[in-house]
Amino acid sequence: MAYDAELADRMRACLEDEPGLSERRMFGGLAFLVNGNMALAASSEGGALLRVDPAEADALVDSTSAEVAVMRGRPMTGWLRVPAADLETVDDVAPWAQRCAAYARSLPAKR
Repeated sequence: MAYDAELADRMRACLEDEPGLSERRMFGGLAFLVNGNMALAASSEGGALLRVDPAEADALVDSTSAEVAVMRGRPMTGWLRVPAADLETVDDVAPWAQRCAAYARSLPAKR
Protein backbone atom coordinates (compact mmCIF):
# COMPACT_ATOMS: atom_id res chain seq x y z
CA MET A 1 0.00 0.00 0.00
CA ALA A 2 1.32 3.44 -0.91
CA TYR A 3 1.16 6.32 1.52
CA ASP A 4 -1.75 8.77 1.40
CA ALA A 5 -0.51 11.68 -0.74
CA GLU A 6 -3.38 13.92 0.42
CA LEU A 7 -2.44 13.31 4.07
CA ALA A 8 1.16 14.16 3.16
CA ASP A 9 -0.07 17.41 1.58
CA ARG A 10 -1.92 18.30 4.81
CA MET A 11 1.22 17.57 6.82
CA ARG A 12 3.27 19.70 4.45
CA ALA A 13 0.79 22.57 4.79
CA CYS A 14 1.09 22.42 8.59
CA LEU A 15 4.88 22.43 8.49
CA GLU A 16 5.59 24.81 5.60
CA ASP A 17 7.10 27.50 7.86
CA GLU A 18 9.16 25.10 9.97
CA PRO A 19 12.90 25.92 9.79
CA GLY A 20 15.09 22.98 8.85
CA LEU A 21 12.22 21.01 7.27
CA SER A 22 12.97 18.29 4.75
CA GLU A 23 11.08 15.36 3.27
CA ARG A 24 12.33 11.84 2.72
CA ARG A 25 10.81 8.56 1.68
CA MET A 26 11.16 6.25 4.67
CA PHE A 27 9.47 3.05 5.82
CA GLY A 28 7.48 3.01 2.57
CA GLY A 29 5.90 6.37 3.40
CA LEU A 30 6.81 10.03 3.20
CA ALA A 31 8.55 11.38 6.30
CA PHE A 32 8.91 15.00 7.38
CA LEU A 33 12.14 15.75 9.19
CA VAL A 34 13.17 18.76 11.26
CA ASN A 35 16.91 19.33 11.37
CA GLY A 36 17.36 15.76 10.14
CA ASN A 37 15.16 14.18 12.85
CA MET A 38 11.95 12.50 11.79
CA ALA A 39 8.88 14.27 13.15
CA LEU A 40 6.00 12.53 11.40
CA ALA A 41 5.17 10.58 8.28
CA ALA A 42 2.32 9.66 6.02
CA SER A 43 2.60 5.92 6.57
CA SER A 44 2.45 3.19 3.97
CA GLU A 45 0.33 1.30 6.53
CA GLY A 46 -2.26 4.08 6.40
CA GLY A 47 -2.63 7.09 8.65
CA ALA A 48 0.33 8.75 10.31
CA LEU A 49 3.45 7.61 12.09
CA LEU A 50 4.29 10.21 14.74
CA ARG A 51 7.37 10.82 16.85
CA VAL A 52 6.53 12.33 20.22
CA ASP A 53 8.23 12.94 23.54
CA PRO A 54 8.31 9.48 25.14
CA ALA A 55 7.27 11.06 28.45
CA GLU A 56 3.99 12.17 26.82
CA ALA A 57 3.24 9.04 24.80
CA ASP A 58 1.13 7.16 27.36
CA ALA A 59 -1.06 10.19 28.06
CA LEU A 60 -1.59 10.70 24.32
CA VAL A 61 -2.59 7.06 23.87
CA ASP A 62 -5.04 7.39 26.78
CA SER A 63 -6.61 10.65 25.55
CA THR A 64 -6.61 10.36 21.72
CA SER A 65 -7.05 7.77 18.98
CA ALA A 66 -3.27 7.28 18.88
CA GLU A 67 -1.79 3.84 19.47
CA VAL A 68 1.78 2.86 20.24
CA ALA A 69 3.56 2.07 16.97
CA VAL A 70 4.76 -1.50 16.60
CA MET A 71 7.70 -2.15 14.29
CA ARG A 72 8.96 -5.65 13.59
CA GLY A 73 6.74 -6.94 16.38
CA ARG A 74 8.09 -4.55 19.02
CA PRO A 75 6.29 -1.56 20.56
CA MET A 76 8.37 1.55 19.92
CA THR A 77 8.71 4.06 22.76
CA GLY A 78 7.84 7.59 21.64
CA TRP A 79 6.35 6.50 18.31
CA LEU A 80 2.59 6.56 17.72
CA ARG A 81 0.17 5.73 14.94
CA VAL A 82 -2.97 7.75 14.28
CA PRO A 83 -5.59 6.47 11.83
CA ALA A 84 -6.27 8.40 8.64
CA ALA A 85 -9.92 8.87 9.63
CA ASP A 86 -8.75 11.18 12.43
CA LEU A 87 -6.53 13.25 10.11
CA GLU A 88 -8.97 14.29 7.40
CA THR A 89 -8.37 18.06 7.58
CA VAL A 90 -5.45 20.41 8.10
CA ASP A 91 -7.04 21.33 11.43
CA ASP A 92 -6.93 17.65 12.46
CA VAL A 93 -3.27 17.31 11.45
CA ALA A 94 -1.99 20.63 12.81
CA PRO A 95 -1.83 19.80 16.55
CA TRP A 96 0.03 16.57 15.83
CA ALA A 97 2.38 18.23 13.34
CA GLN A 98 3.20 21.00 15.82
CA ARG A 99 3.79 18.54 18.68
CA CYS A 100 5.98 16.27 16.53
CA ALA A 101 7.98 19.16 15.03
CA ALA A 102 8.60 20.61 18.50
CA TYR A 103 9.93 17.27 19.74
CA ALA A 104 12.12 16.75 16.66
CA ARG A 105 13.45 20.31 17.08
CA SER A 106 14.43 19.50 20.69
CA LEU A 107 16.77 16.70 19.54
CA PRO A 108 20.37 17.23 18.42
CA ALA A 109 20.44 18.18 14.74
CA LYS A 110 21.55 15.53 12.25
CA ARG A 111 23.38 16.57 9.11
